[in-house]
Amino acid sequence: MLCEIRVEGQMSRTMTGAFPELESCVMFGQTLLFGQVVDEAHLYGLLARFQSLGLHVVEMRRLAP
Repeated sequence: MLCEIRVEGQMSRTMTGAFPELESCVMFGQTLLFGQVVDEAHLYGLLARFQSLGLHVVEMRRLAP
């Protein structure tokens, strides 16, 4: 499934580099990361990575199946 994840603030290149499977851009003071999430385990792994880096996920939504 294609997902979009919004993170509070502007992430550095180093931080976005921790998510090589996702594309990123900055809009309205938030970083948007988007890309394919293959299954639930992948999603939980991404969320754990955000948490371990101290990033605050504002929103996550599915864009396509």
